[in-house]
Amino acid sequence: MKLIPILLLTLLCSCQSHQTNEQSHAHSFSFVIETILPGTSNKVYDHLTGDISAWWDHTFSNNPSKLYIEAKPGGGFYEIFDESGDGVRHAVVTGAHRGKMLRMEGPLGLAGHALTLVTTYHLSEQNDSTILKVEVHGSGEFNKEWPEVIENVWNHFIIEQFKPYYENM
Repeated sequence: MKLIPILLLTLLCSCQSHQTNEQSHAHSFSFVIETILPGTSNKVYDHLTGDISAWWDHTFSNNPSKLYIEAKPGGGFYEIFDESGDGVRHAVVTGAHRGKMLRMEGPLGLAGHALTLVTTYHLSEQNDSTILKVEVHGSGEFNKEWPEVIENVWNHFIIEQFKPYYENM
């Protein structure tokens, strides 16, 4: 029984020593991007999911054979590099309700870092249009420039890529 207090004291000292020698870089951030698109929320949702290769232009491979969001709980945001099936899952779908909401968790283009992004597409109809609100929450290890970069990239995807693609179909 005398060993337990000694082991706990040793563990506590080693944890304190470890904490003072290494700095934590954990942070959090969030932002929202909103736009209005013509048509029903189901139509918008259907073009935000499934094959997104026509408008999503940031990939790990130069020319992926498939780029799609499998819109169901447990599904994923996949980039398949080639016919052999090599690729990456950028995020996992944690919530899906066609025409209303899609939620994904994953680091997207920042794979390999201890960073979690939770991205939620909220869709609501207003007259003959749909309001698309993209809400992003990030936390974990990251560089101080990442929040601004990530927000700019999402603005690029939704406002500069998806919106013109969708409106010109």
